[in-house]
Amino acid sequence: MKEIHIAAAALMRDDGANLLVRKRGTHAFMQPGGKIDHGETPLVALRRELHEELGLEIHPAEAQHLGRFTAPAANETDHQVIAEVFLVRTNKPIKVQAEIEEAKWVLPSGIDQMTLAPLTRHHVLPLVWARRET
Repeated sequence: MKEIHIAAAALMRDDGANLLVRKRGTHAFMQPGGKIDHGETPLVALRRELHEELGLEIHPAEAQHLGRFTAPAANETDHQVIAEVFLVRTNKPIKVQAEIEEAKWVLPSGIDQMTLAPLTRHHVLPLVWARRET
């Protein structure tokens, strides 16, 4: 199985909602972020991707590294993602751009009928929603 190394942001508002995005031509919602380019650190890649996809500028101190997680890729057969995931608490405005088709702020009660990427459903959302009050 081929590996895709990514940096992903669990963007959380003050009310506990988490931002999920859907890329153009896909069906699954996931955390914003993307592939880590050669020579980039995960945090540099994350900051670049958030700016490209959402027009969001974050300071490095705003990103709390939650860990590395592995899951089947949502949009590429026979691939798995190896994700460096960061929690970013923000109420800054976002602007959907680049390859992002749709963005939604969601609470746990709002995901039942959504198609979610495996990384999002099985790792990221359970972890960040357990931290909502911290």
